Amino acid sequence: MEMTESIMNEAFDAAFHSVRNNIGGPFGAVVTMDGRVIGKGGNRVSSQNDPTAHAEIVAIRDACTNLKSFDLAGAVIYSTCEPCPMCLSAIYWANIRSVFYVSTRYDAEAIGFKDNHIYEELNLPPSERRIGFMKVDHPKGAELFSEWTEKNDKIPY
Repeated sequence: MEMTESIMNEAFDAAFHSVRNNIGGPFGAVVTMDGRVIGKGGNRVSSQNDPTAHAEIVAIRDACTNLKSFDLAGAVIYSTCEPCPMCLSAIYWANIRSVFYVSTRYDAEAIGFKDNHIYEELNLPPSERRIGFMKVDHPKGAELFSEWTEKNDKIPY
């Protein structure tokens, strides 16, 4: 628990830095691998005018840059709050093996962050979501996937 608390303190340092310097919301994250910090991030949504600049995304990007890899298999992420659906997806795409968090999405909702509606939307079929989703046909769709399938030098992920 001691290492968890120490690393979580680094995540909180990033979160407080974001809040105190008007960089973003009250969220911070740290990515570790084999007990060492490989990425850190505080929320930067408002300062970068980027709705994807959540702390976990920033920390994952930092870790990937530092490792020069998009695969963080074996890594652990420490977050001051339960990851939103976007961050949760990024955690899965990065192959992170564990998530430690302090506050819940309901705690975040209580202070004005509304992530829970996205969780609810994901359970709906695309035709019933608040945002319109329409599947369309295009002749290049099959061609593109075929080219990828046949590509000998592709880097799968």
